[in-house]
Amino acid sequence: MIDYTPLYAGLQHIPELRTWLATLPHQIAEGLSPARWGDLPDWQAVLEALPDITPSSSEIASEVRIGSAGDITAEQTAQLESQLHRLHPWRKGPWTVFDTFIDTEWRSDWKWDRVAPHLHDLNNRLVLDVGCGSGYHCWRQFGAGARRVIGIDPSAKFVAQFYALKKYLGLDKPVDVLPLGIEALPDNLRAFDTTLSMGVLYHRRSPLDHLRELRETLRPGGQLLLETLVIDGGAGECLVPEGRYAKMRNVWFFPSTATLESWLRKVGFTDVKTVDLDRTTVEEQRKTDWMRFESLVDFLDPEDHSKTIEGHPAPLRATLTATAP
Repeated sequence: MIDYTPLYAGLQHIPELRTWLATLPHQIAEGLSPARWGDLPDWQAVLEALPDITPSSSEIASEVRIGSAGDITAEQTAQLESQLHRLHPWRKGPWTVFDTFIDTEWRSDWKWDRVAPHLHDLNNRLVLDVGCGSGYHCWRQFGAGARRVIGIDPSAKFVAQFYALKKYLGLDKPVDVLPLGIEALPDNLRAFDTTLSMGVLYHRRSPLDHLRELRETLRPGGQLLLETLVIDGGAGECLVPEGRYAKMRNVWFFPSTATLESWLRKVGFTDVKTVDLDRTTVEEQRKTDWMRFESLVDFLDPEDHSKTIEGHPAPLRATLTATAP
């Protein structure tokens, strides 16, 4: 059921991306290798076991809602929920699938409401979403008018979750999630009208290299939307945790917004602006029946939610926009 044939056909008609076809099928095959992902056969079995239901309607502009309760029988609902739970944990959403509400760990719709007003009009734009997870924001971008959305994330489970939902949203829709990191993209691609990187920068050992990689995905004049963890502070200030941050191990740099703006200018971006600052709350990120592991409340000082459990400043997220040269 994971079939990228429509994507390959679509890229034939985009000159800037056509040359990627020489390597892309092999990259995807490596990204979905059972040798790398031992649980992949189980996730594929979930996709095969999903009930065949045709939704009467779908909504992706104001929320992600697939079909209605009247489209599905009680038996099919039980089958659907059972299979979707096998893809636990569900991080980004929420999703309403017929009579089933997937209450994900993150209220990604809240983030979309914060960042969407700062995007250029997405109508007919070619969009890249870096670190897209299971593709929630990809669908919202398509719902906002994008002509094609390509999300990349190296987790094969996120790809399986994406295809579980694409089965009902439309396998022919020009929205795709690829099991790749940004390093898999051709150098100096210069193809996308809009590139988003949300919740990725602090996981990169070299943040300036990541910003340069993002710049190279964009056509001249294209828009970057960058969302990441930051700290309060002035120009030049940056937190580099020696150990964990909010129990995360793979974290590196937390700059101030002034520092981050200077980094973006240093790699060549123009029109750099910080457009939103928001403190993550335990209402926005929390454990649910669809994500039963630890979540934000477990990562904060139980006596003082302004600090992480390690004593660092609690998560503060900044959204910045910039223009590619």
